[in-house]
Amino acid sequence: MDLHDYKDVAENYDNYLEAMYETNDNHEGFCEFYLELSKRYGQGGVVDIACGTGAVLLYLVRHGIEADGTDLSAEMCRVAKEKAEKMGLNLNVYPADMTEFDSGRRYSLAIIARSGFMHLPTPELQRKALLNIKNCLTDDGILTLNTFDPFPPIQAAQMQTSPQDFKFRLEYTNRNGQREKIYNAVSYDPVSQLMHGNWKFETYDEAGNVVEERIRPLTMRQTYRQEMIWLAELCGFEVVELYDGYHWNKAGNFPVKNLIWILRKK
Repeated sequence: MDLHDYKDVAENYDNYLEAMYETNDNHEGFCEFYLELSKRYGQGGVVDIACGTGAVLLYLVRHGIEADGTDLSAEMCRVAKEKAEKMGLNLNVYPADMTEFDSGRRYSLAIIARSGFMHLPTPELQRKALLNIKNCLTDDGILTLNTFDPFPPIQAAQMQTSPQDFKFRLEYTNRNGQREKIYNAVSYDPVSQLMHGNWKFETYDEAGNVVEERIRPLTMRQTYRQEMIWLAELCGFEVVELYDGYHWNKAGNFPVKNLIWILRKK
């Protein structure tokens, strides 16, 4: 299991992301970017792959975009559906692996936001996912996904740590109104290009005592730009554009924390 497969993580996902983005502006303009992208390319329908609890999916639908969602985590899909129902929306949200997802229809735009693609741990699974998504797209359909440029100083530091070397990440209030702290531990394997880690959640009572501790695993793969270009071409895509963040700035040659790929089905 991975971090997002757990019920407690899914139910508190929106809460800790809100706290995370208060101190990290990498996602400023996040939903607006995908809305504009949907207006450009989503006339034939949009699918939000690795939709999580529906941040992008619900935003798009509320703004008049026809969209479905899918996520590997059944718990994330459940939370997304519950949120949609509270808004009076009847959405298709499918629990499915992106390497196998098939809703029975084709889309002109597929979105894999944030780190969804990076949770595929091998090149074989990345290739399988891209080939499957290509089959879910209309002719000349668009796929957008995110990676980041691996940064050698950070890689070197993570090669010296273990999945138990926890560092404080953030504090937030969970869905039950309790204060929680999140600690991350990440190690890096340069051969597999995998980041192995754990998230530790500590729940506090009103007196400041730890009343619960939960450890949840997380694995992500770092993919280099040229590697991604070759992988896209191998799977029948061409790179239309590469952006640095959500403000339509073209990515330069320097390391970028949030690369947004725009790929067209050939």
